Amino acid sequence: MLTTEIAEMIVKETSARLNRNVNIMSSKGIIIASCDPSRLYHMHEGALEVLQTKQPFTIPTDHEGKWKGAQSGINLPIIFDEKIVGVIGITGDPEEMRDFGGLVKMTTELLIKQAYMATQAEWQQRTKEMIIENLLKEDPAMEHIERRLNLLHIKLAPPYHTLVIQLEDRSLSDTIILQQLEKAAGAAGCLIGFVNTNRLCIALSGMKDEIVHKRIEAIYQVLKFLKLTFRLAFSTLYADLQMFHRSYEDCSLALEISNSNQEVVSFAELEAKALIYQTETAAGTRLLQRVLHRSLRPFIETLQVFFEHHLNMQKTADCLHIHRNTLIYRLNKIKEQTGYDPRSFRDALTLQMAIWLLEKKEKGAHIS
Repeated sequence: MLTTEIAEMIVKETSARLNRNVNIMSSKGIIIASCDPSRLYHMHEGALEVLQTKQPFTIPTDHEGKWKGAQSGINLPIIFDEKIVGVIGITGDPEEMRDFGGLVKMTTELLIKQAYMATQAEWQQRTKEMIIENLLKEDPAMEHIERRLNLLHIKLAPPYHTLVIQLEDRSLSDTIILQQLEKAAGAAGCLIGFVNTNRLCIALSGMKDEIVHKRIEAIYQVLKFLKLTFRLAFSTLYADLQMFHRSYEDCSLALEISNSNQEVVSFAELEAKALIYQTETAAGTRLLQRVLHRSLRPFIETLQVFFEHHLNMQKTADCLHIHRNTLIYRLNKIKEQTGYDPRSFRDALTLQMAIWLLEKKEKGAHIS
């Protein structure tokens, strides 16, 4: 665990503060970092003594070359996970060094522990993202996924929900974002990772609907607290983890076909509209051509607002800032030109489908 990079960092930081030469030796007694480059990769017999006895070792000022490759000072074992991983040596009068040698040793061990934890966290996150990458395949290798989940001590159980978060203009590191979102989602029952630079997804598992909605709200609050620009979509529940890729695609579609100003999007609320985008039929083209012909285009906004307000005449008129009679005139005009009355549920459904087909066409999607 004691790498050359960590050893060099320790030497640089401690020697500057102590104004003393500091050496770091490996678990074999080789100098791997030093203020004196000429001593690098030489054997340090004082370090060998520490490694053999597992005790601090002092080299007196008058040792007269007895300890090859060593100068007077104090040498202390570096302990990690109850094992000696190296030795730190501080050059100078041993009596002077003894007072703060223990502090240097403690600081060194803390830095090694922090580096180890960072490495472990990086490995764990990469493993999570490998699992997600596999789950996004149409035929995921579930045995490999289970093996990796076990390594992470993560247990995913049905029902599942998928969240997709699209980030824009972020300045925070992946690590900070993931740590905060994992806390909000509940680490024990979730899998979270980046799919690409600005998109991440979360799999929530084993939660009832009311808990899922609380988790989504918590995730939303974290994203706002971090001052991120984002859009979030969440799927309907599913019982088989192999359907993860399908739920991810549902969330992606929800982000695509919903209002770009909407921060949180539920696929369930867009499921009927999504069917238009997921189905390729010649009937769709015929319906669009028959219903939304050129003369009806000026009334599309009126229809959209009317449908958004659940066919409520007064609320629609208020939203459009028009008189109720003006709205009635427009609705009558639509019925006259299409044969479909927007005030009738069945006719409204047909008109709504035609609007969705038009949106799809204008987004560049092909309708066969």
